[in-house]
Amino acid sequence: MAGSERRKAQAVSFGAAAVTYERARPSYPDEAIDWLLPPGARRVLDLGAGTGKLTRALRDRGLDVVAVEPSAGMRDQLARVLAGVPALAGTAERIPLADHAVDAVLVAQAWHWVDPARAVPEAVRVLAPGGRLGLLWNIRDERVDWVAQLTRIIHTPDYVDNGSDAPVVGPPFGPVERFDVEWSRPTTPAGIIDLVASRSYIITMPPDQRAAVLARVQRLLDTHPALAGPAEISMPYVTRCSRAQLAP
Repeated sequence: MAGSERRKAQAVSFGAAAVTYERARPSYPDEAIDWLLPPGARRVLDLGAGTGKLTRALRDRGLDVVAVEPSAGMRDQLARVLAGVPALAGTAERIPLADHAVDAVLVAQAWHWVDPARAVPEAVRVLAPGGRLGLLWNIRDERVDWVAQLTRIIHTPDYVDNGSDAPVVGPPFGPVERFDVEWSRPTTPAGIIDLVASRSYIITMPPDQRAAVLARVQRLLDTHPALAGPAEISMPYVTRCSRAQLAP
């Protein structure tokens, strides 16, 4: 499969693993969300909302939230856990909202799947003057030995880098600012397997190749001194945040 075809297949793969994604993927730390939201924001779009990991954190703050997600499978999971939040079919390149409908557009784990040349004008269209675009990714902290070993196992040639170090935005937004939040999340050995299984480049593997990767992950869980034995594992993350502002 050519690189562009592989990327397209990975971008639309998540619906097939929506239940696993919802079970395994972490939410986002409050400190990151605080930094991304503009002062006084009330209306917020969670763009590429997936199963609603970020959406529920925004709702719990009392914000008026709308979720937009292209995958029907992911939207079904979102609706199951967030019955009162609008979940609309749409993409970053075609957002189903009126002009100036929101104060902030937040995009979690998804900006690397979009075409910025088309997504930026759409974000500008739906934002109120002075609105903000906020991007965030949870990245495994590979300074921890077993996490680095996990990454070496799962980063096959099908891996697509998410560009979270320097996401492309551009005018009419102002300069992109960066902020990182270090945190950890408790999980289990089974949760680590699910986390790996929810990655797009794992979902789209042939079944025998996927089984082989998951078997290598299981061996790491069974043999690494930090992992073998404990029923609970602390997964360290760095949440990479970027924000860019429109002129008032």
